[in-house]
Amino acid sequence: MSGKPKLYYFNGRGKMESIRWLLAAAGVEFEEEFLETREQYEKLLQGGSLLFQQVPMVEIDGMRMVQTRAILSYIAAKYNLYGKDLKERALIDMYVGGTDDLMSFIMMFPFLLAEDKEKQRAFIVQKATGRYFPAYEKILKDHGQDFLVGNSFSWADVHLLEAILMVEEKKSDVLSGFPQLQAFKARISSIPTVKKFLEPGSQRKPVPDDKYVETVRRVLRMYYDLKAN
Repeated sequence: MSGKPKLYYFNGRGKMESIRWLLAAAGVEFEEEFLETREQYEKLLQGGSLLFQQVPMVEIDGMRMVQTRAILSYIAAKYNLYGKDLKERALIDMYVGGTDDLMSFIMMFPFLLAEDKEKQRAFIVQKATGRYFPAYEKILKDHGQDFLVGNSFSWADVHLLEAILMVEEKKSDVLSGFPQLQAFKARISSIPTVKKFLEPGSQRKPVPDDKYVETVRRVLRMYYDLKAN
């Protein structure tokens, strides 16, 4: 294994994108191996690299880690983005969990039938503006600090910014009623490591397209269509 973390996934967002975000926010350079064929995937399976027969998989510090949440927790702790004590870590876990719930509605979007996408788009915006964004707006307003937890940059901030940008791709003015989140977005986006990741040419992946969807379907042998909520 090389000195840099190595990420094994498709050349697209999916569950790996949050890992890319967190590594980038921590200022950590990483390498990627993109899965493009079923043979590549089966080689990882046969080699015993995928403990639960799933990707993402990350090689880091002599380990082959799977399970997205475990990978993210390790990175956050390793690079001091996981709070200063147990209470702060619990808050970060809670906020990240909420953001994960919102992201899950968005992650399935590219795989939906065309006729279901508008329904899901409306559902995503409704959940964001009716449930998740009001909660984060209140957190920021109540404590009056720049970051979600302990007035220090953490995994929770990185995750929320990622989610905000994902929802804005579905409705560009979705933050119009959330002044605290507008200011939060501007602050976090201006952090040097985050700003660099947001610039063209970074390892941040674009909105999933048909090619990405077809590659995932072919490699994982997904021969079904998802239905919207």
